[in-house]
Formats: sequence, C-alpha cells, structure tokens
Amino acid sequence: MGLEFAKTLALFVATALAEIAGCYLPWLWLKKDGSAWLLLPAVLCLALFAWLLSLHPQAAGRVYAAYGGVYIGAALAWLWLVDGLKPSPWDLAGAAVALCGMALIMLQPQRG
Repeated sequence: MGLEFAKTLALFVATALAEIAGCYLPWLWLKKDGSAWLLLPAVLCLALFAWLLSLHPQAAGRVYAAYGGVYIGAALAWLWLVDGLKPSPWDLAGAAVALCGMALIMLQPQRG
C-alpha cells in the first residue's frame, strides 16, 4: 500500500502544479500586466491538469475530494517558493489537516 500511496501522492502533486500554473499565468496577465501570450501555456497547463486527474483509477468524486487536500499543500508551497511569502504556522497546520483528510479518503479499505 505504501508504494501505491506514494504514486497517488506524486500524481496529485503533479496535478496541483499544473492547475496552479494554469491559474497563475492568467493572474500574471491580468494583475501584473503580463503578456497575453501567457494564456497559451495557461490553457495547456489546465488541459494537463484535467488529463492528470483522469489517470486515477478511483471514482472521480473521491479523487476530486482527496485532491483538494494536496492542492492546499501545493498552493502554500507555491506561496513560499514563487510569491516569496513564508506560510504561517496556521497555514501549515491547515495543510496538515487537509492532507490527513486526503489520506483518509484515499487509503480507506476497498469494498467488495
């Protein structure tokens, strides 16, 4: 189960980075006077995001629910690494709770 969980987590992290980049690029265009050409890689990132979500073998709703926990952690990492703002202890505690929720959803015993 450990290897499967690691693979699932890595796929979720890649998915989160694709989604965040796909949303960050239009934000740069709209808020930071970036080039409209930023929209092209944004669309590609969001298409990659949707495709990556489809690679999970679990039911879509369960995948989307669990993915939310990983997205929170990835967004806070982006805040620190890209925006240069260190997450607060409250941010980190919230991400830990969200990641625990993701693990509960994804590691539940399989039925039938």
